[in-house]
Amino acid sequence: MKKFDGIIFDVDGTLSSTNALIFASFNHISKKYLNRTFTDSELIALFGPTEDVILKEWCGDNYETARDEYYKFYSENHNNMASEYPGMRDILQHLKDKGVLLSIYTGKGKEAASITLKKIECYDFFDMIITGDDVKNHKPSGEGILKFINKYKLDPEKVLMIGDAPSDIKAARAAGVKIASVVWDSYAKEEVLKHDTDYIFHSVAELEAFLK
Repeated sequence: MKKFDGIIFDVDGTLSSTNALIFASFNHISKKYLNRTFTDSELIALFGPTEDVILKEWCGDNYETARDEYYKFYSENHNNMASEYPGMRDILQHLKDKGVLLSIYTGKGKEAASITLKKIECYDFFDMIITGDDVKNHKPSGEGILKFINKYKLDPEKVLMIGDAPSDIKAARAAGVKIASVVWDSYAKEEVLKHDTDYIFHSVAELEAFLK
């Protein structure tokens, strides 16, 4: 493996299989407050802003109640509908043992990110957790990556971003770091494969072999 001093991970589709849970959580709210449900493609098109921003737009004056209901559903159904991709925790432990600084950069809001990282028992591996609530400009902006680089005074050439979406590639390019695209559960696999990425991995085992 090329020596990286810092590695940044996306969450959904990279560390955890949470997409189905996200879709179900949004539809749980939309059915009650909008009297309709959304297809997966329709929900994917909304991705970018945090959950709270979407819920505010949907629910208006009912936002606070809808927000509580969203996270209650998300948390209570997490164990049944989402999980860590087998082997990812071992990768994180290996990197920590080698002294690599680890960060999260996700479009999820702080609450959803915290729920997922704790449920999959990965929260404590990370030196920094950057969510959609922590940046002014979400992906494909590189703002979250630069926060990590600047805090730890890292050389961008020695930093790797790992994610499953085109927005991860664009964010890495904007920040001047290397990008590893993982497509074992990417809803945008075909789009990712069209982009110029530094590394591509089709399984956790492939990523693990590279990082060892």
